[in-house]
Amino acid sequence: MIGLAIAAVVVIYAIIIYNGLVRARQVKEEAWSGIDVQLKRRADLIPNLLETVKGYAAHEKDTLEKVVELRNRAQAVPAGDVAGRAAAEGMLSQALGRIFALAEAYPDLKANENFAELQQTLETTEGEIQMSRRYYNGAARDLNVKVESFPSNLVASVFKFIKAPYFEIDNPADRAVPTVKF
Repeated sequence: MIGLAIAAVVVIYAIIIYNGLVRARQVKEEAWSGIDVQLKRRADLIPNLLETVKGYAAHEKDTLEKVVELRNRAQAVPAGDVAGRAAAEGMLSQALGRIFALAEAYPDLKANENFAELQQTLETTEGEIQMSRRYYNGAARDLNVKVESFPSNLVASVFKFIKAPYFEIDNPADRAVPTVKF
């Protein structure tokens, strides 16, 4: 009778741990979706920004083409490749910073209402991306703690829960959000 009660407690505890792991994994997936939405929003803004800049900076073709190439590369990263997406998005952020630096050389561009509106929207989106990254990394941390902590690590290994990668940028220069000052 006592053995049966102990077994029941162990099973109930394992179920509670399993449900906690599932919850943590779902929060991590939701957080990744938030990053993905913001990155898509930024990617959708880029063509409009480039069209506005093209009219003023026709001889800056290489810079514009590089942004397009990096945008396409970032969008081509497979859905679950957090590290690959982080690297691609970091390079894209740096290229966008160069686009905004062009505005300093073109006073008419800097004064263009459409450019200013796109710049403000992109700046807001960069802030949203930063918040989404923090939320994702917090969710990944919570899942990773459960996957590695005893006794939940026993349940995690049985049901093949794995650690989530953090959304990190390898190149320190890529960590900087493009600064835009007019």
